[in-house]
Amino acid sequence: MIVVSDTSPISNLLMIGWLRLLPSIYGKVIIPDAVYEEVEALSQFGVSLHEFYAADWIERAMPSDLAAVNELLGKLDEGESEAIILAEELKADFLLIDERLGWKEAQARSIKTIGLLGTLVKAKEMGLIPEVKPLIDALRIKAKFRMSDALIKHILKEAGE
Repeated sequence: MIVVSDTSPISNLLMIGWLRLLPSIYGKVIIPDAVYEEVEALSQFGVSLHEFYAADWIERAMPSDLAAVNELLGKLDEGESEAIILAEELKADFLLIDERLGWKEAQARSIKTIGLLGTLVKAKEMGLIPEVKPLIDALRIKAKFRMSDALIKHILKEAGE
């Protein structure tokens, strides 16, 4: 399975101590350099990067079509732009992405996407976590992950909680 990730799923799971879910679900996860650098920037806010640096299941790769990346930079940040183009080039099975504009761009390019909350539902379905709600609570409190009450209700219903 080929999975490319934007910054949000990695950084948010890192902040709540659950980064280990990603290899259990997806195996190897590929990130472009801009995503790597955006995750590294978390150290400025006191986030420990030990788990990230120890993650031998994260592979770095760069998209070859830098003109396509630059074209996206007008509407998306660097990490999202590189991740979308890399996912497209690698014909990824999934692009892990949360930001709405990036999600819409990936969908417009027929890239199959899944967000962090969908990943948590998958983790529960696979028996990797007993409940989704405690992780959603941790994301809201520790990572300041923004999500509407309606979205939370939908995800919890999807997870059978």
